[in-house]
Amino acid sequence: MVTEARRAAFTRGVDAEATASALLVSKGFSIVATRVRTPRGEIDLVARCESLLLFVEVKARARIDTAAESILPRQRRRIVEAAEIFLARHPEYAGLDMRLDVVLVAPGRPPVHLAGAFEAE
Repeated sequence: MVTEARRAAFTRGVDAEATASALLVSKGFSIVATRVRTPRGEIDLVARCESLLLFVEVKARARIDTAAESILPRQRRRIVEAAEIFLARHPEYAGLDMRLDVVLVAPGRPPVHLAGAFEAE
């Protein structure tokens, strides 16, 4: 049974991803995929601009600073592993430069795009 709180959290997440997508499109990126599920986790957004492919984690919280603090090392590893699986499934992107970005979203604030927020270890 899905609780009302879980349903509301899901809706906030989908809204935050839409906000992040709009921001990236305004910067010249096209959205390649959304909510990509892999055995190692989910990639919120995959975006491309020319020869650059982004793997984007979207974080929505009440404040931008708490959104930034919510990206823990374990989650970073999960995103990197999920990106590797995505690339194995989509060899057409193999020759592109890749970057791991984060978009932070908070109510009443413009979204914050952290390009190259972390590195694959």
